[in-house]
Amino acid sequence: MQDFLSIDDLDGHSLFELLDVADGLRSDRSLRDDLRGQTVALIFEKPSTRTRVSFEVAVAELGGHPLPLSSAELQLGRGETIADTGQVLSRYVHGIVVRTFGQDRLEELAAAASVPVINALTDREHPCQALADLQTIRGVFGKLEGLTLAYVGDGNNVAHSLLLAGALTGMQVRVAHPEGYAPNSDVVDRARRIAGSDDAVVVTTDPDDGVDGADVVYTDVWASMGQESEAEQRAGVFAPYRVDQRLMDAAASGGIFLHCLPAHRGEEVADEVIDGPASHVFDQAENRLHAQKALLIRLLGGVG
Repeated sequence: MQDFLSIDDLDGHSLFELLDVADGLRSDRSLRDDLRGQTVALIFEKPSTRTRVSFEVAVAELGGHPLPLSSAELQLGRGETIADTGQVLSRYVHGIVVRTFGQDRLEELAAAASVPVINALTDREHPCQALADLQTIRGVFGKLEGLTLAYVGDGNNVAHSLLLAGALTGMQVRVAHPEGYAPNSDVVDRARRIAGSDDAVVVTTDPDDGVDGADVVYTDVWASMGQESEAEQRAGVFAPYRVDQRLMDAAASGGIFLHCLPAHRGEEVADEVIDGPASHVFDQAENRLHAQKALLIRLLGGVG
């Protein structure tokens, strides 16, 4: 694996290896030297809290030097192509982490760069988040295979990565969405091919059917970055998909709640759920650090 642009860049064996390493790093947060002498550029074309902080800390705790950059600080903001940026940065740094808009921008950068590129979020996927999600779920249940994850809300980048991750690990993933907000059909088809079963992926417009008996209930904001102008209109459409205690009660006994954060409390999730005993959202946020450390070790450990 040269780059990590999608969960689909992993096979099941590699994914579980990453999770095993991440678990070890969570258990022992001692400073390491896997990235000693290496600099990792962190390019943010979208705002970030968890992604920026977790990647900066991860690189530093592995002995490397994080170099956070915004597009406004780069010639990207003045029209330089992302391919030229990738070639130039490859002469300076040992890896590039990118949080951007279209997946095509990420892929263009990776094609031009000669160092590993990591997807820290695009409009299509959020694979680093999915790694942390899987680590959190496995930490609670001790396994992934055979579990059911119900994602309720917009069929967005988080839903796409969860569909692919679930397929790789033997989970069933259900996506309950309003009409017109389904996940991309090509991602759904790919997840079914990975799983080898159409039953591994369920797409429905009924939130109650989606959550019924699920081990994990997951949601995200109704209007993602770049969709702020749609927020008011989406609020009306998505209101029946709010995860409240009534909906959580339809999940399996011992079921848990996850949210990639930031949460708009009172919109996609009720306070009683996100602050309740089933919620593992802050463990999930912490695991971004450990999962990304494992990924950096896999891609950059021993280089330089």
